[in-house]
Amino acid sequence: MAKDTAAARPRGGAGDAAKRLFVKLGILPFLLVIAVVVFTLMSDNFLTPRNLMNVLRQSVYLMIVSLGQMMALLTGGFDLSVGTIVALSSVVGAMAMAASFAAAPDAVWLAIAVGCFAGIAAGVAIGVVNGIGVAFFNVSPFMMSLGMASVGFGIALYLTGGVPVYGMPQAFGDVLGFGMLFGIPAPVYVAALLAVALYAFLYRTPQGRYFYAVGGNLKAAALSGINATGTLFFTYVLCAFFAAVAGMLLTARLDTGEANIGASMPLESIAACVIAGVSLRGGVGRLENVVLGALFIGLVQNGMNLARIESYLQTVVLGTLLILAVIADQIRLRYVASLKD
Repeated sequence: MAKDTAAARPRGGAGDAAKRLFVKLGILPFLLVIAVVVFTLMSDNFLTPRNLMNVLRQSVYLMIVSLGQMMALLTGGFDLSVGTIVALSSVVGAMAMAASFAAAPDAVWLAIAVGCFAGIAAGVAIGVVNGIGVAFFNVSPFMMSLGMASVGFGIALYLTGGVPVYGMPQAFGDVLGFGMLFGIPAPVYVAALLAVALYAFLYRTPQGRYFYAVGGNLKAAALSGINATGTLFFTYVLCAFFAAVAGMLLTARLDTGEANIGASMPLESIAACVIAGVSLRGGVGRLENVVLGALFIGLVQNGMNLARIESYLQTVVLGTLLILAVIADQIRLRYVASLKD
């Protein structure tokens, strides 16, 4: 042990500076630089303003889901049902919106409001069940969210029979799917609003700090007077809310309610958070880094599309990045311990 500690101890010079930079920033800046260099060499269109705006628009949905996933990771858990929540909110929201629009064709925005409320409520319902299981019955987040992922997917398929849901007002897709304001897509504003609100809650309120305290040490947090059970419950409700909002925005973009969207969201959202430095052990992570992590995943996917890498291989790359980020997190923790010696 003493030998390992000595080996990890900073030796000064460039190596020491690189190690401290890695400890402070994590692996994300290094991966970002590598990705930009590699994909710029592979495609002349990669760094064009039009393509970068396309990356931002494509990353918005993952960014919103990742914000919720970050909350679950902060408390030491994770949510594997975010993909199902995206799909279920899409299906329920589209069905409610189409039914309302058919009943009152002139009340377009009322139908949109009813559909969005129904879709988000359906997604939050999954989060409520997750929260009850994890917080009140001590079910592991892995089993709870995996089980609810199956339940939610089955409900979405039962409601639609696997057929896309049509009949929503055209204004829904025109505004929330393809709308632009000052040259920036409308979903970007929604993501920015959610990120600012969550930032204020996490870093400007005592309740926001509870998530870090519960993830850092659950027993100590409870002994300190923090409502650990309530915090855990609220974590999964909040995570589901973010996933449901992303589901409604994707529905607007696709102009249909789909039961099979969001399947890759659990892997991608966890990868975005871990690459951004959110610890799988809980209690560590910054919101602004998660935003960059989601943009990085979008950047890599966009670069692979431009390089015409097959979708199956893209999944391999994303899985490899997740494993690499976890290994880097372990090395980073070891460096932090060595720098404290």
